[in-house]
Amino acid sequence: MTLTEGLSLAQRNGASPATWRGDAPGETGVSVASVRFEGGLHFSGTPQQHLVWFNLSPPDRFDCRFAGQELRHRPPTGSLAICPAGTESAADTAHTVDALVVAVDPGRFSLAAAECSALGSRLDACLDGRDAMMLDLARKLASEGASRYVNGPLFWSELAQHFIDGLLTRFSLAPESSARGTLGKDVLKCLKDYVIAHLDQPIEVETLAGMAGRSPFHFTRVFSRSVGLTPHRYVVYLRLQRAIELARGGRYGLAEIAARTGFADQSHLARWIRRVHGVSIRRLLAGA
Repeated sequence: MTLTEGLSLAQRNGASPATWRGDAPGETGVSVASVRFEGGLHFSGTPQQHLVWFNLSPPDRFDCRFAGQELRHRPPTGSLAICPAGTESAADTAHTVDALVVAVDPGRFSLAAAECSALGSRLDACLDGRDAMMLDLARKLASEGASRYVNGPLFWSELAQHFIDGLLTRFSLAPESSARGTLGKDVLKCLKDYVIAHLDQPIEVETLAGMAGRSPFHFTRVFSRSVGLTPHRYVVYLRLQRAIELARGGRYGLAEIAARTGFADQSHLARWIRRVHGVSIRRLLAGA
């Protein structure tokens, strides 16, 4: 999925803006772009990812529309605007605009919410915000991308997670109640505790579904909607977390780590590391 999917972006002459984009290898769910709209900006559409825009230009007038609301304002340098995925939005201005845009996969946001006991939280829209911490994280993400991840993919992953966590704690709305067709917090905690306690053993979706009191088919749909990952990928996610912790500790070889975390063998672990993080486990840990 590209940052511009579902969007129309143009500068004054109608051409696409000059864009540099940084994407770390793997599946962090976060990308960052530096965008310059020469002589004017037009932005409209329904983003497929959560977009966080940081204005790096001097203050000037913007006309913004979001979910039926309109705002005419002069956002200061460093201010932010948040366009949640799936929400129709637009902005226009007649001056040159430089911006940093951080795109976050909605599934990764849902996963972060689930891991922080904030299951079902939704990203709030913001047309005129200020947050020095989030701007600093965005600049660091851009710097890492521009330097080709000089501090390593794991450092990028951790920065990306900090950014998502910042959105969750500072710009999210808690669900009013447990929505029908979603997983409850207590159920998810029970499932997570079970998986962590049995990482070195086979874990079947049927077992997890039984613990949740649902059929495997219905459980998989509800779990994916609630957590942002299928049950199988969530189990792999927890296995990889533990495997990386053990690898960073330096006490065990990769074959034993694979056995302790439920991977078939060292090669199986290595394939998942490369798929999720885009590099070998040794390369992943080189900058840790």
